Amino acid sequence: RDGFISEKDLEDMWASLGIILDDKFCAEMVKVSPGQINFTAFLNFMGEKLAETDPEDVLHYAFACFDVQNNGFINQQQFTNDFTQLGDRFSKEEINQMYDVAPMKGDSVDRKRFIKLIKYVGDFEEEA
Repeated sequence: RDGFISEKDLEDMWASLGIILDDKFCAEMVKVSPGQINFTAFLNFMGEKLAETDPEDVLHYAFACFDVQNNGFINQQQFTNDFTQLGDRFSKEEINQMYDVAPMKGDSVDRKRFIKLIKYVGDFEEEA
């Protein structure tokens, strides 16, 4: 607890989120910092990474194609099929990780809250 974030701290943080990364990933995160990483530098780094995501309206349009009933929810089975069979295919582990954090209502993903989770790394809305 020296006030700085080390490569080991980053590995532990990702592991606590259930994400196991290879050593190179965290080493690269540390390497892009001009000096030791304190909490403020870490927040700035993550803020820059989040700013690189697509604008919220683009995410809404992208995920609307999965909302075939246009009701704000994406059927889990259809979503799983699409993510494992189209484009850059997700592994079973990646699918499980996604559903571990995805805001669900029954057997469907709440599209609006899921986009907030992606864009802002948080779910700021109460479930109705």
